[in-house]
Amino acid sequence: MEKIGISVEESIQKLDAFFNPRSVAVIGATKKVDKAGHVIFKNFAANKQRGVFKGELYPVNPSEDSILGFKCYPSITSIPNEIDLIVVIVPAKIVPSIMEEAATKKVKGAIIISSGFKEVGNKELEDQVVEVAKKGGIRVLGPNCLGIYYSKTGVDTLFLPETKTLTTGDEVVATPRPMPGNIAMITQSGAFGVAALDYLTGRQMGVSKFVSFGNKCDVTESDILHYLLHDKETKVILVYLEDIKDGREFIRIAKKVTARKAVVIIKSGKSAAGARAATSHTGAIAGSDKIYDAAFTQSGVIRTRDMEEFFDIGKALAMQPPALGKNIGILTDAGGPGVMTVDESELLGLTVEHFSEGTSRKFEELKEKGVILKIAATSNPVDLTGSVTDEMFEISANIMFEDKDIYGIILLGLHHMPGLREKYIDGTVKVASKFCKPIVMCDIGETEMALYTRSRFDKLGIPSYASPEDAARAMKALVTYGAYLIKNGCIEEHLAEFDKKRIVPKQ
Repeated sequence: MEKIGISVEESIQKLDAFFNPRSVAVIGATKKVDKAGHVIFKNFAANKQRGVFKGELYPVNPSEDSILGFKCYPSITSIPNEIDLIVVIVPAKIVPSIMEEAATKKVKGAIIISSGFKEVGNKELEDQVVEVAKKGGIRVLGPNCLGIYYSKTGVDTLFLPETKTLTTGDEVVATPRPMPGNIAMITQSGAFGVAALDYLTGRQMGVSKFVSFGNKCDVTESDILHYLLHDKETKVILVYLEDIKDGREFIRIAKKVTARKAVVIIKSGKSAAGARAATSHTGAIAGSDKIYDAAFTQSGVIRTRDMEEFFDIGKALAMQPPALGKNIGILTDAGGPGVMTVDESELLGLTVEHFSEGTSRKFEELKEKGVILKIAATSNPVDLTGSVTDEMFEISANIMFEDKDIYGIILLGLHHMPGLREKYIDGTVKVASKFCKPIVMCDIGETEMALYTRSRFDKLGIPSYASPEDAARAMKALVTYGAYLIKNGCIEEHLAEFDKKRIVPKQ
């Protein structure tokens, strides 16, 4: 965070040791394959072998001479070279002494994976760690966390193995490492973070940086948000929280971040029982949920209700520009899902108004020419009926985008229709690429064609969903964020940035 006497550059540099360390020591590295210390050290060793992790790597364990071909050291202080980052996986009771050694060695950052601190009532031990770290100028992530995953530099402190071997002998992916992308994931809960990695990988959503901060004895959500504000690789920040350490500081930092990047939060511990569970999980301090709502609204953060909405909205904000207004167009080949989309949109505060005279006239001309069927409904929503063709979708989408009073489009292309082929996917993307307005799509079903269609749209930059309601909620987020940016006078730079990076299909 920005603090008195510390420049933005200095503040960022202090946290950069977690993501771009020149040297890493793994305290508690071991040859025992079922231990966290082995998995983490193996992650670094494998990434170094692949040429991704380019820093120096040191295992620290007084009981071993070498691990995976790397010379093992009995202590941090016995390592002859400078250390940027230590990863600590030892019993909680000896962590303070480890930190003493780290301070002597002038280590910049420490990721404490170990649990057994404030979350189990052992606050005094955690306070000892903090005191030593402050005196030594060490930034601490954790304890009781998963730490960092950053694919670009090979920093991977996830102690959960990427693959597992079944009793059949087959090796399967267990904890995937997602591909690079523009979504940062920060989480107070390690388990939620793992689920997020699994989900993001399965939905082909790339990650810029992943941070699990656990008990946040030092580095907080506000610190990480401030760091990501200046991270060129990150467009959207997804956050799982159980509490906020400093509400005023969070609002101050979040306002700066949301003016440039969308922040989506899922906050657990809403109920009395949930708040109690959070306390025993990460030592979180419960607060009024209404206060959190107010803080998020004030700072431009988008709060979500559940995991599905959390990721769905994150995807939309990562792929599409914010909307300039709340009136949207709905384009479908199926009447029922179209009506459902209208209902959900209106319930969310969006409007689905009749088209302008000019747009209505264009649709009537298409009917007269036989380009679309005379029975098609074209007043908004546009229902092209079960006789839809690829060309009908493309032409209709173009007309709707051209309407100055339509600020976004929800497309429902049900793949079941006999005249609808995959050609309309590229055609719709080509049309959308001419406009700086958001579009989201829905295709209902879980068959191969449904999965292929949604995957294809996602790859081409149009977020896809399996239900009309999900699509409507995604559009609502784009409208909400757009309204916030307009209010704060920074919408133009967002649209300009989208223009530079939008996907334009090859001709």
